[in-house]
Amino acid sequence: MLLGCIADDFTGASDLGNTLTRAGMHCVQYTGLPDGDGDPEVAAGIIALKIRSAPAPEAVAQARKAADWLRAQGCRQILYKYCSTFDSTPEGNIGPVTEALAEDLGAQGVIMCPAFPATGRTVYQGHLFVHDRLLSESGLEQHPLNPMTDPDIRRWLARQTAMPVGHLPHAVVARGADAARSALGDSSGLVIADAISEADLVALGHAADGAPLITGGSGIAMGLPDNFRAAGQLAAPPDWRGVTGPVAALSGSCSAATREQVAAHAAEHPAREVTAEEVTSGAVTGAALADWLLSQRGVPLAYSSADPETVAAAQARHGAAALAAAIEALFADTARALRDLGVARLIVAGGETSGAVVEGLGLGALEIGPEIDPGVPAMRAGDLALALKSGNFGGRDFFARAARQLGDEA
Repeated sequence: MLLGCIADDFTGASDLGNTLTRAGMHCVQYTGLPDGDGDPEVAAGIIALKIRSAPAPEAVAQARKAADWLRAQGCRQILYKYCSTFDSTPEGNIGPVTEALAEDLGAQGVIMCPAFPATGRTVYQGHLFVHDRLLSESGLEQHPLNPMTDPDIRRWLARQTAMPVGHLPHAVVARGADAARSALGDSSGLVIADAISEADLVALGHAADGAPLITGGSGIAMGLPDNFRAAGQLAAPPDWRGVTGPVAALSGSCSAATREQVAAHAAEHPAREVTAEEVTSGAVTGAALADWLLSQRGVPLAYSSADPETVAAAQARHGAAALAAAIEALFADTARALRDLGVARLIVAGGETSGAVVEGLGLGALEIGPEIDPGVPAMRAGDLALALKSGNFGGRDFFARAARQLGDEA
């Protein structure tokens, strides 16, 4: 392996795999720390962890173990991937994990850039924007687990780490990789880098050639394959094969983008809402939900997605952590039942939901295929094709498009 990647959730890992595959790297996504050695033909190994909302000491310990495994596979650079909206609390986990990895790798002037312009995430003057809104005015300030109330990610990061937090302004990044590399060489600690275009991200990636550690959203990886290609180390990835057969979709995300996708999909396809009361009372089971899904025509969808007011009220009644765990367990049970019933294509919306489903199915490694929507690739584990979507990603017709891409049109 050449590039070792650590992602703080499962959809983030597939998002990163999509970026690297498009740039010509053969990528495999691993579910948690792999057993044994990886495939030597894989250029980029991506370990998907579930640490975004874990206690900071636990997140740090898991990330360190992942980095140790990747370095043992020969990886020459470590990329720590987090959400393009910098999802975190004032206590972590982005700062603590980055600090620990930087210490272990002896890294200074570490690039930190969550920008992903293709999905409207940009960083300018150290502030994170979602389309034309500051992060704190984008709806992410209402995130049920990690509300983002400060768009100045220099200030947010400084609350999470004892390392100095610097800034690489767009005026320098726009001058290209050499200017960015020179500025980073004069920096210590962690550096929030501005990026408002894909060209900026490519320049930052080129500037990171040889750096032991780089961090950011998936966009920060755009320029990294070029570095390995220029050194004559990159082989062409294998061809992708789609899967035909029964299809089902599950959605646990409550983001505005996913709620719009659910509403649009339900207007043309069978859709079944799963309420908090049904989940907590046991009135609905994974087996029953799977039976319903595979008895429908089209691309059937089961969803727990709800607006912020409904979510807040349900959390107040049942407890936020307990409710989230119950919903994740239900969708994991549903996915197992769907597999037993012969599902061939499975579409999942929401980072936590995707993590629960992948863990529930016991999928150890997933091959990264072609892009469905920006940030969302087709994936394959044996005879099962999957799409794992971050809540904020995808167009209005995502579920139907994903079903097509996982099959004949992939």
